[in-house]
Amino acid sequence: MSIKFPIVAVTGSSGAGTTTVMKSFQHIFRRDGIKAQVLEGDSMHRYDRMSMREQMKHEIASGNNHFSHFGPEANLLAELEEIFKTFGETGLGKYRKYIHDAAEGAEFKQEPGTFTPWREMDAGSDLLFYEGLHGAYVGDGVNVAKHVDLLVGVVPIINLEWIQKLHRDQNMRGYSQDAVVDTILRRMPDYMKHICPQFSKTHVNFQRVPTVDTSNPFIAKDIPSADESMVVIRFANPKGIDFPYLISMLGGSMMTRPNTLVIPGGKMGLAMQLIFTPMILRLMDLKRRA
Repeated sequence: MSIKFPIVAVTGSSGAGTTTVMKSFQHIFRRDGIKAQVLEGDSMHRYDRMSMREQMKHEIASGNNHFSHFGPEANLLAELEEIFKTFGETGLGKYRKYIHDAAEGAEFKQEPGTFTPWREMDAGSDLLFYEGLHGAYVGDGVNVAKHVDLLVGVVPIINLEWIQKLHRDQNMRGYSQDAVVDTILRRMPDYMKHICPQFSKTHVNFQRVPTVDTSNPFIAKDIPSADESMVVIRFANPKGIDFPYLISMLGGSMMTRPNTLVIPGGKMGLAMQLIFTPMILRLMDLKRRA
C-alpha cells in the first residue's frame, strides 16, 4: 500500500458489472479533478484472442479441461503485482491495452483481440485505477492484494451472473447456449479457487441479488433489471462509515448486520458516489500531506 501513489482496484468476474463501478469512479475522478491512470485487467492476459484459442486446444489435448482466463496460468499476475509495486513506489510503470472490438481496433489501428505495445505511464497521475479479474489475487507466490489501498468487489449471486453471461454471449457474440454452458463449466474450478477467495480480501463488496425468480438461469428470457434487484453492500471494516447518513440518502435501504447495508438496485450508482467519494478524498488528503 502506498500513501504517495495510491491504488484503487475493482475486482469481479466477467459480466459481473465491474464496468458500472468503473463509471462511478470516473464520475468521482472527473468531479474532484483527480488524474487516474487506468489499468485494464484484460490487458494482463497472457495470450491474445487467437493465441488463447490455440493454447486452449493444447490444454484440452493434454487433458486439462479447465483452462480459463480465471486461472493464473492464463494471466501475467506476477507482472501485475510488479506494476502495482512500482506504481506505489514511483507513480510510474508500464501498461498496455487489449483491443476488444472493431471500434477500438480502428482507434489503435490494430485487429480486435490483440494487445497494444507496452508503454510507460504518464507522470503526474494521482492514483492507479485497476478493473479486472485479479485485483485482490493472492497465491502461487504472488500477492497483488497487499499493494492496493482500496479494494472493491462486485459479485452478483451466481444465478444472476450466469444469466448475464448467457445473454451477453448469445446476443452480442453469437454463441449457442450449449457453448456458453460449456464455458461456465470449464471455468468453474478456477472461479472457486482463484476468484471467490478475493472477495474475502476486499474492503467493500457489492452483491446484486434479484427479487424475481432466477431458479433456472438457463431458461431466463431477460436479465433482471436494477428495479428488480437489491444490492447487498458489505464493509470489511465499518468503522468510520456513516450508516445513518447513507440510510437517509438511499431511500428504501436498511441494515441487516453491523457491517452490511442493503439498498434498492436502482440506487447502486448513487450509493457508490456517496461511499467512495470520501474514501478517495481521504486518500488524496494523505497523498498531499505526504
